[in-house]
Amino acid sequence: MTINQGWTLRPSELKDASQIMALDELVWDEQTTPAPLNRSSREEFLRHSPPGSQLVAVKEGTVYGYIGFKPSTSLPSNSHVLSIHIAVHPSCQGQGVGRLLMDAMKELAASRSIRKLSLRVLSCNEGAVAFYRKNGFVEEGRLKAEFFISGTYIDDILMAYDMERKYI
Repeated sequence: MTINQGWTLRPSELKDASQIMALDELVWDEQTTPAPLNRSSREEFLRHSPPGSQLVAVKEGTVYGYIGFKPSTSLPSNSHVLSIHIAVHPSCQGQGVGRLLMDAMKELAASRSIRKLSLRVLSCNEGAVAFYRKNGFVEEGRLKAEFFISGTYIDDILMAYDMERKYI
C-alpha cells in the first residue's frame, strides 16, 4: 500500500533481508537492546525473521523502517497476543515513519483478531518509551535492574497496547 510522501508499507519479502539486517546494525546498540544481535548469516536471520514477519516502510526501493511481529508464545491460550519490535533508520526518526508502521501494525492485528500488542523496551531508551506511549502503549510491568549494560543496571519495561481498549 502506497501512502503519503511516497512511502510504501508492505509485508517483508525475501529480497528485503539484507536491508533489514543493515538497518538492525544501525539501530540496535547497547541503548536499545540488552545484547548484540550477533547474526552469523543471512540464513540465520531468515530462520528467526522469515519473510512476512515484518511490515516494511519502503521509499524508492530502500527499506527505512520495519515493525516485526510474532506470537508471544506458542500456547493456544496466548494466541490473541503479538509481540512486536520496531526499527526506523536514524535519518527518518521523528518524521512519522514509526507512526505509519505502528498504525499499519494495529490494522494488521485487528484483521487477525489480535487483542493485544506487547513489547519490551530498555528504560534507558527514553525516546522509544515516549514513542510507545504516544502510540497508546502503557507500562504493564517493570523488571528492575534486569540488565547490566556498560556498568549500569537497566530496567526492562513491559508495555502493551490493548486493541479493544478494555483492560489496560
